[in-house]
Amino acid sequence: MSEQLPNNRELEPLTRTQVLVAMGVTAIILLVIAKLWLKFGSISLLPINFIPKAIILGVAIGIIITVASTIIYRLWPSYRQSADIYLELVLKPLFWPDLIWLGLLPGMSEELLFRGVMLSALGFNLTGLVISSFCFGILHMGGWQQWPYAVWATAVGLILGYSALATGNLLVPIIAHICTNLISSCIWKLEHNSV
Repeated sequence: MSEQLPNNRELEPLTRTQVLVAMGVTAIILLVIAKLWLKFGSISLLPINFIPKAIILGVAIGIIITVASTIIYRLWPSYRQSADIYLELVLKPLFWPDLIWLGLLPGMSEELLFRGVMLSALGFNLTGLVISSFCFGILHMGGWQQWPYAVWATAVGLILGYSALATGNLLVPIIAHICTNLISSCIWKLEHNSV
């Protein structure tokens, strides 16, 4: 069953392989952009410090984002519709073990680019935080009908970026992003009885 877009075009369902390849290719592209930016941009990557406090804080932030997303999903019909279209396309064809990749690949590659490199390049300040979060939101917009999803992604980018600024540790937003993706996708699959 295909979802209807507001302009009456149907989304073509993707296969599991297409989704996994798209995730992998996107992660590689983001990593290449981050590496090139680091090489030619005269900036330093925000450090990744593996300390228990960072892991615990990352998990806590991931849970908070997931709870907030669940509340917004229930209260904002436009967000619910755009999220369902996106998640139906991405999550429905995936098997449960695939959700690990959905957590890890975007969690690491997107955080490396947006919080690790872009935030550093733009300056560890409010301007850098807002611009990098806006770019993160745009990355999550699959079309104009997806604007509520992009707005929420921008808000999430602000939270993740602030966690990077406040801790000076890229591990915190990486863990938060991975947890958010894993928990949210599991909840969505459970609620939509996906295999």
